[in-house]
Amino acid sequence: MDTKAGASSSEVEVNWKDQQNINEFSRLNNRFHELEDEIKVAKETTENLEDAGNELILSDEEVVRFLIGEVFAHVPREDVESKIEDMKEETGKKLEKLLKEKAAVAAKMTELKKILYAKFKDSINLEED
Repeated sequence: MDTKAGASSSEVEVNWKDQQNINEFSRLNNRFHELEDEIKVAKETTENLEDAGNELILSDEEVVRFLIGEVFAHVPREDVESKIEDMKEETGKKLEKLLKEKAAVAAKMTELKKILYAKFKDSINLEED
């Protein structure tokens, strides 16, 4: 009986604001992982575009096959070079945006961790396993 009384006296009550903070942390954590996946895809796309651009430089053909949707089309080399550069620029901007959002989400998560750990101490675990 003493253990039960001791355990209940050390428990901290979760009020509405605390629950809102916990829920927000959970949403941010999910978004953080989504962003990591999106960043990985954007980096792979950038690498693929770099490889395509390098292969195009090595090619001596004036007309190359270019994938448009699900179909390969024969396109003048200059047009493909231009399109690849545009795609690299677009992907770079998207990657930059994703990295900024990830940093903002991480900062907000850190802020919520401080608030929640200050109140709940060891009663809550917000760390990844």
